Amino acid sequence: MNDKYSLAKCAQYGRRLAARLCDQHFGTQPDATLDGPAVLRFTPVRQLNLLVVRQLLGQWQAETARLRSPYFNFETEPVQLALTQFMNVLSRHIRLGRAAFEPLLAQAAAGTLGLVADPLGSFQRLLSGAGEIPTLASLRDALRYIDVDKVFYQGFFDSLSANNALSRDFLTHRFELYHAANYRAPQSMQRLVEELSALLPLTTADLLEDGPVSSLNAPPTEPAPATTPAEPVAQPASVATPSFVSIPAPVPAAPQTIVPTAAPVAAPAPIATPARPLPDTDLTAIPLHEKLKAGQPAAPALADTFRSTTASATLAERAGPKVETLREAISINQRFSFINELFNGENMDYHAAIQHLDSLPTTEQARAYVSGDLSQRYDWSRKEEHVNKLLKLIERKFA
Repeated sequence: MNDKYSLAKCAQYGRRLAARLCDQHFGTQPDATLDGPAVLRFTPVRQLNLLVVRQLLGQWQAETARLRSPYFNFETEPVQLALTQFMNVLSRHIRLGRAAFEPLLAQAAAGTLGLVADPLGSFQRLLSGAGEIPTLASLRDALRYIDVDKVFYQGFFDSLSANNALSRDFLTHRFELYHAANYRAPQSMQRLVEELSALLPLTTADLLEDGPVSSLNAPPTEPAPATTPAEPVAQPASVATPSFVSIPAPVPAAPQTIVPTAAPVAAPAPIATPARPLPDTDLTAIPLHEKLKAGQPAAPALADTFRSTTASATLAERAGPKVETLREAISINQRFSFINELFNGENMDYHAAIQHLDSLPTTEQARAYVSGDLSQRYDWSRKEEHVNKLLKLIERKFA
């Protein structure tokens, strides 16, 4: 999970941006209202508009759920059909004044930044709209409201199998692993900040946990004169059933060309600053034992490794704090390493093994399960480094 950016600063910027845009639109027409198509084209940042529509969908569903009574059968087919038709008609007659629209826009702006600043939290919010038991169909339906990094989220859904039991815990753990291996936040945040900055000045430094706060705390500047929005393009039919607000297909952004500026002739060439390494780039490196396999003598038997671990553990190794469960003690990077190196990439096998280890009452039983069952099943004869890390965690759990 990415803790580099401050979600509080994202929300603060969202409130200021919503106030700025509403001042521009409603300043000369305070009693004006917006309908569905107007919401979808309110800002040039498509993601902002989509998240406003998604909040309206949530309100629409809540209104439907409240249309129940102990005196009438709302579950019978004719009533359900009539209710669906009524709500479809209602969804095409949206009317938003500033008082109702501005909080939705502020939340949409914070959510847009959160898609990059906190992908895991954003994914869990997607799940919250996927029904009691998430399905691939409901997840893909929620993807209609994602424009920023849509390919990243689409790739995760494509990695899921229809045979998987899609519980919320399983999806959360699976997404953590996928995020650690595939996500690159700095590039995505920079592109998004450039789009938002055209509406209200913003830099990536403004959103950092330890970054400056003056720009976000400063009072909003005078709003620019309201501009006449471009004529809307034709809206394709909605893919939702029942329908809500038609969402036009995204138009791919033109690639940006960066033109380097020539340096003064007399100035020395700048010293290149080493780029900050991207997170988790070591996860895809070739395992060390593969590189050293040819030139190293045969490794000792795994049983000898288990015996020597207990006998030769140093005081520093045993000085780690006690952990309550292995599941909570294993970091995301370490979990990814264990799955790939010890469980042949099988995520479910890893979770089943850790759950069983957490259920064992003594360290002897846990070590016996590792050495007598797991090591033989997955052939850990040359995986001493990773096995020792797992054993040290077991020692801390039973310390």
